[in-house]
Amino acid sequence: MLEDGTVFKGTSIGKIGTTTGEICFNTGMTGYQEVFTDPSYYGQILIQTNVHIGNYGIHQTEIESESIKIAGLVCKQFNVPYSRKQADSTVQDYFALNNIVGIADIDTRELVLHVRSKGAMNAIISSEEKTVEQLLAELKSVPSMAGLELSSQVSTQQTYYLGNEADATKRVAVLDLGVKKNILRNLTQRGCYLAVFNGKTSFADMMKFKPDGFMISNGPGDPATMEYAVDTVKTILENNIPLFGICLGHQILAEANGLKTFKMHNGHRGLNHPVKNLLTGVCEITSQNHGFAVKADDINNNPNVEVTHINLNDHTIEGIRLKNKKAFSVQYHPEAAPGPHDANYLFDDFVTLMN
Repeated sequence: MLEDGTVFKGTSIGKIGTTTGEICFNTGMTGYQEVFTDPSYYGQILIQTNVHIGNYGIHQTEIESESIKIAGLVCKQFNVPYSRKQADSTVQDYFALNNIVGIADIDTRELVLHVRSKGAMNAIISSEEKTVEQLLAELKSVPSMAGLELSSQVSTQQTYYLGNEADATKRVAVLDLGVKKNILRNLTQRGCYLAVFNGKTSFADMMKFKPDGFMISNGPGDPATMEYAVDTVKTILENNIPLFGICLGHQILAEANGLKTFKMHNGHRGLNHPVKNLLTGVCEITSQNHGFAVKADDINNNPNVEVTHINLNDHTIEGIRLKNKKAFSVQYHPEAAPGPHDANYLFDDFVTLMN
């Protein structure tokens, strides 16, 4: 059931129970396991527009965090048997193990068109014996994503390290606001030694690692509620240390420079979003997952901020850089996982910036 009272009936998948969250849709044709485990989806019920979910099973290496982060799943065809020999389990077993409630066998085309038209809203999935009236009453108590701080619920609680310290060419401090594993892989593959810190770690504590640069990660929730991260980024900039922000990290960099963010009508989520690099004129197909964006009008408030990338579907800002600091960010996911690798060069740009 959606917040506006629209009801869809289907077949229970995963765990028997009830779950709530903001509903959103992903247009990717593959990579469902990476999407399920992306921390940026925390607190959201996901609609997969691809018809078949589960047909290649679950493989333990294809995760972007240690657990499923979506609040629930809506799909058309939920396949329990799988065809991939390398798979470890079915999606049904994976969902049951992670206590995920979902629904299948509904018209996802109709549902996505409804959400696309009406905009993002809260929803509830239930496979328990509850009336429509009971579900609607329960749904009314679910908070709006606007104004919700969720990053602290998915950030690491303890600092951990990745890479080979002895051979590393650069040391990178990662401010974990809900980081995806493939961001970390892309940095270690380029010879970086990483310290991954909780999102509320102070600048002084992170500086004990003696980093050459800072990565501000992706994550869930409303960036306007994250003063602690904005203040940290301001301090990093004041100390002229190279910085690269991805997704939520992009929004935090914007907020730190007087650019406000806003909640989008229904966001960008999928593997096929076209973005133009304004510095090179080259277009990229990108992987995206965000429900907030940077206000374009606020660019005029800071002459030191330059727009570097725009979305070719709706012309929202997809990348910025600072003219007076060694800092840049993108709204989309250059690490993909899943998705195309058109934007992989941004990690090379970050290493160059640290040089």
